[in-house]
Amino acid sequence: MKKILFSGMLLMFGAVAFAQDLPQNPEPGKCYVRCTTPEVWKNEDVTIEIAPAYKKIITHPAEYKTVTERVLTKEAGQQLVIVPAVWENKEVSYTAKEDANKLSVIAATFSQDSKTIETKAASANWQMSEKAPDCESSDPNDCRYWCFVPVPAQFVTVPLTKLNADASTTSTPVPGYEKTYTKRVMVTPPTTKTIEIPAVYGSVKKTVLVKDAWQEEVTVPAQYKTVTKEILVSKGGLTTWKEVECELTVSTPLPINWNLGSATLTAGAKKIIDARLLPVLKTGVAIAIESHTDSRGTKANNQDLSERRALAVTNYLISKGVNASKLTGNGYGETKLTNRCSDGVSCTEAEHRANRRTTFRVINQ
Repeated sequence: MKKILFSGMLLMFGAVAFAQDLPQNPEPGKCYVRCTTPEVWKNEDVTIEIAPAYKKIITHPAEYKTVTERVLTKEAGQQLVIVPAVWENKEVSYTAKEDANKLSVIAATFSQDSKTIETKAASANWQMSEKAPDCESSDPNDCRYWCFVPVPAQFVTVPLTKLNADASTTSTPVPGYEKTYTKRVMVTPPTTKTIEIPAVYGSVKKTVLVKDAWQEEVTVPAQYKTVTKEILVSKGGLTTWKEVECELTVSTPLPINWNLGSATLTAGAKKIIDARLLPVLKTGVAIAIESHTDSRGTKANNQDLSERRALAVTNYLISKGVNASKLTGNGYGETKLTNRCSDGVSCTEAEHRANRRTTFRVINQ
């Protein structure tokens, strides 16, 4: 009976292969899955200027010092014995503080801008259509077609700061001022015998400019940011057939012991995935991850928990370098129990454990 059934299946497989471009000359007892060659990408770093270099000006005020200067306050003269000389006071002006300048800084002004960078070029991938509703064939691959669907490019916008006007200075004059001192001068000399009168000297303090106000220029360097973009090295999408072990085409259990109510992979669970799934995926096939729960708890919570567990497995595989296009993850909650332990039925812990399972199977891409 098994030989007759196998021969019938072989004839059916040959007819379908001719009609659907399936593997040519398949060997009896072998299983095949459709694989799509992946796209090859590489990362490239692009460095852009996000803030320009500009000049910063620091001003230093003028420097002064105070000096004492010896001045003549009374000229030398003569004194008459009989008719003394006549004297009067005279105000003499001098510069007490010299003129200078004061510098004020006008700060640099900026404006905000942005620059759009293409981080991933446009591409395309193959997608298989749904089965036509009027299809009479029982083969799930019949009445379908493949479409090369474009995938739009991806962009990122980076904010920039632009220099409108650089820093500068304005000069404001700082006026000095004058002072006076009294000078005694002779108006009428003596008319008779004269006596020489020596000159009289005094001292005045003056504020003199040592160094005028000056400026110092400091260059503030530009700022840069490195953006990583993906570049398509080679396109994928070519379809090939790959021979796989037949037991992998049906749901194969992953002996993961999930903690109660948790969707977090333990260290032991990751080792199981590394040992059971990664070798299969390295052959280039695609797999479907399916997670189930027992009937304890609400249906909604169990559905959510199973989906999170399936997602945890797929995310871990992606973190190990597996292309996301080769992974499908689904949660079924308590909808596919393997035994009688539905809601309201008393079961042992071992019976409930049989329903808490995660499986995988090889699928067509």
